[in-house]
Amino acid sequence: MKLDNDIYVYEWTNMFENNCNSFFIGGSVQALIDPGLKVFLPDLLEKMKADGIDPKNMKYVLNTHSHPDHFEASETFDADTNIKIGLHKDGIDFLKGAGGHMYGLFGLDAPKVSIDMVLEEGPLKLGDEDFEILHVPGHSPGSIALYWPSRKALFPGDVIFNQNIGRTDFPGGNGELLKKSIRRLSELDTDWLFPGHMNIITGNEDVKRNFRFVIDRIFAYI
Repeated sequence: MKLDNDIYVYEWTNMFENNCNSFFIGGSVQALIDPGLKVFLPDLLEKMKADGIDPKNMKYVLNTHSHPDHFEASETFDADTNIKIGLHKDGIDFLKGAGGHMYGLFGLDAPKVSIDMVLEEGPLKLGDEDFEILHVPGHSPGSIALYWPSRKALFPGDVIFNQNIGRTDFPGGNGELLKKSIRRLSELDTDWLFPGHMNIITGNEDVKRNFRFVIDRIFAYI
């Protein structure tokens, strides 16, 4: 679904199957954020085509972290030399160890993906647009949030949801680090919050209200 000026939202709403929200930034950027599980990728691509997106024009697959429900389908794009696949450097290391072993817990094989775009903290230029990568561990060691300052749009992966947070009981999870990461993201000027699960949050005040709720009501249980 086209949301606003080159931002496309594909929320995962199936209550009986696990997968993540995926997002696409069009224009000069042409980036897919979190492609999800391979089994559901064909349906995602069909929805993108229905919105007028040609997957052949895709330039980037950016992963907020390496958990199966966000990252596995990246393997599908590995052979396409026109597409760069991005993951944080700590996520790459994690995937070689405990992160890779996690796939077996879900009956999956760890994907074979050549990461040709190592994401690190700091500015990131995609097409004509300026973004910022923030390293926000806690849910996973290599978790990143993608911030688009000119649009005040934040893609935090599984760090924060609508009145909830990402799990810390998976390998590599750390409650104290997650709280620190959430506090850091709360300081950004954000009009659009595009989380890895559940519904998106729009409007600066509603985004701020959600951060306050999580900090005031959820932190005590982390």
